[in-house]
Amino acid sequence: MTFKTNITEMFGIKHPIANAAMGPFRTTELAVAVAEAGGLGMISHANQSMDGREDSALVALKKNLDYVVEHTEGIFGFNIRTSRLTPDCEELISGAAKHIMANPKLREQCLYALTSAGSASRMPQNKDFQKLRENSQIKHFHVAPALWLADKCVSAGCDGLVVTGFEGGGHQSYEKVGGLVLLQQVQQKHPDIPKIACGGFATGYGLAAALSIGAGGVAMGSRFIASKDSEFHENYKNVVPPAKAQDTIVRTGALGTIRLWKNKYAMKKGLVKTKEEKIAEEKIKDDHRAEISKEELAEELREDSIAAFAAYEGDMQNGSVLLGQSIGIINQIESVTDIIETVIKDAEKALKTAISYVI
Repeated sequence: MTFKTNITEMFGIKHPIANAAMGPFRTTELAVAVAEAGGLGMISHANQSMDGREDSALVALKKNLDYVVEHTEGIFGFNIRTSRLTPDCEELISGAAKHIMANPKLREQCLYALTSAGSASRMPQNKDFQKLRENSQIKHFHVAPALWLADKCVSAGCDGLVVTGFEGGGHQSYEKVGGLVLLQQVQQKHPDIPKIACGGFATGYGLAAALSIGAGGVAMGSRFIASKDSEFHENYKNVVPPAKAQDTIVRTGALGTIRLWKNKYAMKKGLVKTKEEKIAEEKIKDDHRAEISKEELAEELREDSIAAFAAYEGDMQNGSVLLGQSIGIINQIESVTDIIETVIKDAEKALKTAISYVI
């Protein structure tokens, strides 16, 4: 069984399923597995490449792009965070675009450029990416965790949106709007732009729901973390099957609010501030940042990344374990192929049942 949606048609993939971007963790092997299974693979924004070395983000991205294209004939993409805390953002965009342009196989298979956690306009305004866009079929999507951010993405000329609900793991919007409500909001206002739904999706029933209200596919993070093919530590994976949806908590991170699995680290993190408190805090930071270097800005994000890598390496108490509420509906660790096949089968069943109600 396959589905034909605007996302499968846009990218030429068999299944409307992607692995979510999960930086600062490396998801290169996971991207290969998802692409090989007929989905849309995603290389996360990370500073670690497949040889295990700690590199600059650009060096790591180039190595990971090369690794994926050498190990699959499937379709995949990459993520770049465009936050002001990513001082090398323009270098990353230009470097990735030039690297893909120089490799005909990458131009054929790397068709998904995803930006997040910052401006939606930085990639389409980059001259090297503009050249890549003119000479390939690559599409630019941006993560939209709020309706007003979706508006900005559309205005910036994005080819599509990853509409991310508050249920998801990792960085989230201060608006705290759940995925199904947000997806309906975006569908009402922007019905024609392609959408991938993210945050809380881990089953075929979720895929069926997303397709029914305007998405062309889903991106799954926690579901693919708990797979045999992901690079995540076995300790990290093993947290998921016994967990409940209530076992995550929202705290304040370097890039905004962040959903974490409840552990010693998470319980000590700062509580989420009110919108007014956050605005005042950001003004102070903006005034300060005008006087500090790019290196100091990068250090601010690096400190949060240290805790993330502690979890990535198996420390489940002192590391930041990024997981979403969908852990409450994930019962076992399976291969990526089995996960995707089950999701597709259950989505077909759910949609056939739903259409039987129409008389």
